[in-house]
Amino acid sequence: MLLVAVAAVRISSRSGLPSLLLYLGIGVAIGQDGIGGVHFDNAELTQVIGYAALVVILAEGGLGTKWKEIKPALPTAAVLSTAGVAVSVGVTATAAHYWVGLDWRQALIIGAVVSSTDAAAVFSVLRKVPLPSRVTGTLEAESGFNDAPVVILVVAFSTAGPVDSWYMLLGTIALELAIGAAIGLAVGFLGSFGLRHVALPASGLYPIAVMAIAVVAYAAGAMAHGSGFLAVYLASVVLGNAKLPHAPANRGFAEGLGWIAQIGMFVLLGLLVTPHELIDDFWPAVLVGLVLTVVARPLSVFLSLLPFRIPWQEQALMSWAGLRGAVPIILATIPMVSGIEDSEKIFNIVFVLVVVYTLVQGPTLPWLAKALRLGDSAEAADLGVESAPLERLRGHLLSVAIPEKSRMHGVEVAELRLPPGAAVTLVVRDGQSFVPSPTTVLRRGDELLVVATDPVRDATERRLRAVGQGGKLADWLGTGGDGRGR
Repeated sequence: MLLVAVAAVRISSRSGLPSLLLYLGIGVAIGQDGIGGVHFDNAELTQVIGYAALVVILAEGGLGTKWKEIKPALPTAAVLSTAGVAVSVGVTATAAHYWVGLDWRQALIIGAVVSSTDAAAVFSVLRKVPLPSRVTGTLEAESGFNDAPVVILVVAFSTAGPVDSWYMLLGTIALELAIGAAIGLAVGFLGSFGLRHVALPASGLYPIAVMAIAVVAYAAGAMAHGSGFLAVYLASVVLGNAKLPHAPANRGFAEGLGWIAQIGMFVLLGLLVTPHELIDDFWPAVLVGLVLTVVARPLSVFLSLLPFRIPWQEQALMSWAGLRGAVPIILATIPMVSGIEDSEKIFNIVFVLVVVYTLVQGPTLPWLAKALRLGDSAEAADLGVESAPLERLRGHLLSVAIPEKSRMHGVEVAELRLPPGAAVTLVVRDGQSFVPSPTTVLRRGDELLVVATDPVRDATERRLRAVGQGGKLADWLGTGGDGRGR
């Protein structure tokens, strides 16, 4: 099954569809109505495994999120993931109650479940579309943030007793988010500090340690009655931007675990659904999804971003890019485990809604970005820098890859003006390595080996990135290696 799922990624990348649809299809195919005939109806096990997979997916997404891209977008993402979720829940629940005929509790559960954008779907689609950093940062941060309040809402609406007052519910959400954020940031900073100052005996231990720290953040947040999902995402963002040793290897390991988590989670969700039971709930799901897509999501984006003066083109794209995926389906198992009446109907509606509107939104997102002229492919690519600590020599070996659009192309080695204590020791070009001279001209595609002493390691990397973005005149352009314009 794992090999089939890996092969299916190729189809997904060519078609533009999020891979979740193919994995769900595999699960349905081996289920009781498919060729496999496997009977599986354990909603509680699915929920537990789904939560565990979501922790890994959020960790992978956080490790790959660039702080410089999401930092300007944090206010908009925070409002979208709180006030925007409230607007979406209200509009969608109203439609589910009056147009589909669900009682208010069931309608509120559906409204809350489908108001969460899915991190896996957003990360997989957006990173293939060259969008402005503000749009990408907002959508990625929103998908990482909004799971927390939505989970709290779904659990509150699915309790056996009456839902507490709105004031108490909002207070609970705010408290859990604050606890989760504080723990996530604390674990992230402490973990990054430890990994930067303690040299492990093998490079393969660093990716394992990074993922373990991320999982500890989730566990600590949940045990403190905070939002574990927010904690793991924030801790991973800190770790991913902390210039850790072997950073590309860390991200590659996390990406592999993320794929395994997605495959296992989606296949299991496909197994849980019974296809012949979806027929009666197909049109209610399409109707609720239509209201969510063309009314609730655009309205939540418009109202949330009103104070920020975001151009209408970006608002339109953010409205259409509110992708749903496995997270809503996982959350739909909460009322099943809680014993809510007609919980199977809720699950079926959510399942159909996710599949149908992912088929519509995923492939059309690149086309819409192009139609709105929001492509950002001309932006200079960032350098890939990997660091390996040399503990006994009190130094660092930096491996620097010069990408296609880097402005380091055409710069002489001497013009890098690295700080004292750092030097370019080797250049690998077209498969051949040589020791450069001060007048060696660097080219795109080169890989440099830079040795830096421990005190100037950070300054060396800042200087390399500055030249990569501003060229040999980086200082004059206000991108000096010390992080300040000169």
